[in-house]
Amino acid sequence: MPENATTPRDLALAFCRQEAAFRLGKLPTEAPHPGTTHLAELLQRDLPTGIALLQAVDRDIPAAAARVFAGEEYARLCTMLRDALAAGRRITFTGCGATGRLSILLEAAWRAYTRERRPDLADRVFSVMAGGDFALVRSVEGFEDFPGFGRHQLTQTGVSAGDAVVSITEGGETPFVIGTAWQALEAGAQTAFVFNNPAEVLAAEVQRSREVIEEPGITKLMLFSGPMAVAGSTRMQATTFELLAVGAALGAALEPPREDPLQTFIDLLDELEDALAALTAMVELEEPLYRRLGLVTYFAHDALLDIFTDTTERSPTFMLPGFRRHDDLVSPRPWAFVKHPLLPTPAAWQRVLGRPPRCLAWTAGDYAHLDAPEALRRHPPRLGLADLLQFRIGCEPDPTRFVGVPSAAVLLLVGDEVLTVGARRSPFRQAFGELARSYGTRVAVCVGPEAVHGDGFDRVIHVPCHLPPSPLRLWEHLAAKLVLNTVSTATMGRLGRLMHNWMVHVNPTNKKLIDRGTRLIMGLTGLQYEPACVALHRAMAEVESRAARGEDVPSPVWLAVERERG
Repeated sequence: MPENATTPRDLALAFCRQEAAFRLGKLPTEAPHPGTTHLAELLQRDLPTGIALLQAVDRDIPAAAARVFAGEEYARLCTMLRDALAAGRRITFTGCGATGRLSILLEAAWRAYTRERRPDLADRVFSVMAGGDFALVRSVEGFEDFPGFGRHQLTQTGVSAGDAVVSITEGGETPFVIGTAWQALEAGAQTAFVFNNPAEVLAAEVQRSREVIEEPGITKLMLFSGPMAVAGSTRMQATTFELLAVGAALGAALEPPREDPLQTFIDLLDELEDALAALTAMVELEEPLYRRLGLVTYFAHDALLDIFTDTTERSPTFMLPGFRRHDDLVSPRPWAFVKHPLLPTPAAWQRVLGRPPRCLAWTAGDYAHLDAPEALRRHPPRLGLADLLQFRIGCEPDPTRFVGVPSAAVLLLVGDEVLTVGARRSPFRQAFGELARSYGTRVAVCVGPEAVHGDGFDRVIHVPCHLPPSPLRLWEHLAAKLVLNTVSTATMGRLGRLMHNWMVHVNPTNKKLIDRGTRLIMGLTGLQYEPACVALHRAMAEVESRAARGEDVPSPVWLAVERERG
């Protein structure tokens, strides 16, 4: 923004004039779904029916997946991954936000399989997330807006000719991810670009996307299944489709698939729809707790990363307090947190990732070299390993999670974990019992064919589903994702964090979210784009001022909508 753009109105008008590349309202993934128009009202009035409506949108995926799995581009992606492994090269997945966490999940799943069966292959899959591993716990503001950042992070991994790089972006327009695709191509790597909007729409609307789509040296995998259940919430169906397609391709590079991925996915959707009572029970556990200003702490073993993905993404999507450092007693406590009951924090991070954390230690000079905005040069974000370890996700007691507030310790077990670490005399189960004793409520949530014995729990919630064996435990990860996305979205809808099917409590921390927030205000107030953008920037300035005074703050989008509606 120009230096003379100082008032909220000036900043808004500058955005409207200068950031046309981030006007994304014509992309289907940003549009409201026609089948969920009254989602928020339905969740308030009839929770089970609202949850069923959320699940119904996942049914948009199979028809599109049938086209993808039968297509030439998917076959080319599978061949690319197999060829890289056969040649002794490395596979790297890149992403930002939800797709960055997906990239880390794919690497972690690979490492979990290879450390026992093929340790020689353990280091052959790599992940790059905008902001590094630190972004697992807190979104790194603005990183996704800069293709140069993506290029630099990928270069730092040592990408070279013959490697395979899969750049994953839900919308297909994220500058950071596009930067990784171009850098991979220039390095001589086999390059794939995975996205969830129609290629022809992207090419017509977004120049940076068109350039990638028209590049013959890049394999394009279009995973379009329609709008999201909540407008723009690509953490849901878009990322689910990406996990299904890219996860199946990576698994096939390890060994021939034992099952038809499309039919197995359809079967999983069927079973989760039949588990409506269990999903309703999970919402009915969390909603009243949050209404009483209480806290939920999830405990897990192999599902740590799946929970991280969902809980971290709740913060920008619903304007919830983000995870906070253990020595921060001033910031609001996160409504939900994640811990491993048996491992101390450094070992828990190793467990989450399947490797030591990879964090960024960029200096002011690095940001200057990358032509970053002046604010980043003056105040480089703290994204290093020491900062990541300040988030105590291990077995260390944390009284802030249960002293003086209603609290729940929720043990999440997926698949065969129920029979291993969930066994009554296992060290993991006993460690959970010791830590959970201080919490107001102790609940086990079991996703899979079996449920734990109820000793030591106030309640056991069983989400029954068949999870066929696969090298990357793909079906366990998909089941956990579908369950957590549905429950967290339904809970937020019950708590008034949605209007109709719009995520009106979104936190506009980057250019794409400023555009999305502006369009949300348009859709809910009838304003045109420019006055809606001005209203958003005025609300952003007020929220920033309130936060500086230590006050609880609403979403700028919600504040702007409420003011415009009088």
